Amino acid sequence: MSNYDPDSQLVKELALINCRELGGMPLAGGKTFRSGLFLRSGSPEWLTPGQVQEVKDFGVKTVIDLRAPEEVEKTGNPYKADPDVALYNIALFNGDPNKNDDQTIEFIRTHTLGDYYVIIAEEMGDQLVKIFRLLLNAEGITLFHCAHGKDRTGVVAALLYIICGASREDIITNYKVSYEYLRDFMVPFMAKLPDDMKHILRSDAHNMVTFLDYMDSKWDGDAAKLLIANGLTEDEIDQLRAKCIS
Repeated sequence: MSNYDPDSQLVKELALINCRELGGMPLAGGKTFRSGLFLRSGSPEWLTPGQVQEVKDFGVKTVIDLRAPEEVEKTGNPYKADPDVALYNIALFNGDPNKNDDQTIEFIRTHTLGDYYVIIAEEMGDQLVKIFRLLLNAEGITLFHCAHGKDRTGVVAALLYIICGASREDIITNYKVSYEYLRDFMVPFMAKLPDDMKHILRSDAHNMVTFLDYMDSKWDGDAAKLLIANGLTEDEIDQLRAKCIS
């Protein structure tokens, strides 16, 4: 039985929604994921100017925005043109999730979020490689986020944890607590959705189970194989493990 407590990773001193440190995750061989490297969260669009500065004061030097360009255009990102932060927009969504007739949204309406996570791995390998190169090479703390910090962000976190040797059980736990952390924030959005779309705002465990089952069947449970097949090198994987594992 793992002693992993996801609450220990919450970063309560920052106003980012669903903001968590990736460090502290138990890894194989009695190792631990190193702290002070990566944060995950929802969109920083809600931050006041003072809160934007607090994130920088925390040590964030790089921000990776996983939202579609249409999302970024609509809501903006407060770190755009910030001289203290390197901002990258690497989308893990093809389309515009703000449109009800978006093809991907229609897919999610009749499928699970886990099915969409599989599409990310199958169709967006180039983007994943760009993200993981940034995670490897960025200095200071890197924040990666999507809209709510649970789906696209959750896939990146899961792949990173798989590479470093986190257990299946702990990866699922790390994923499913997102809705618990976001519940109060999500209530008004949930109320506006039809019943067949409410699931899109949750983080039910079966979604990550679907994704991990896919990783097991297609990639032998080895996220490094997925990334190497899309252009990351074995040396880069080794360097990433060395950076993250303590």
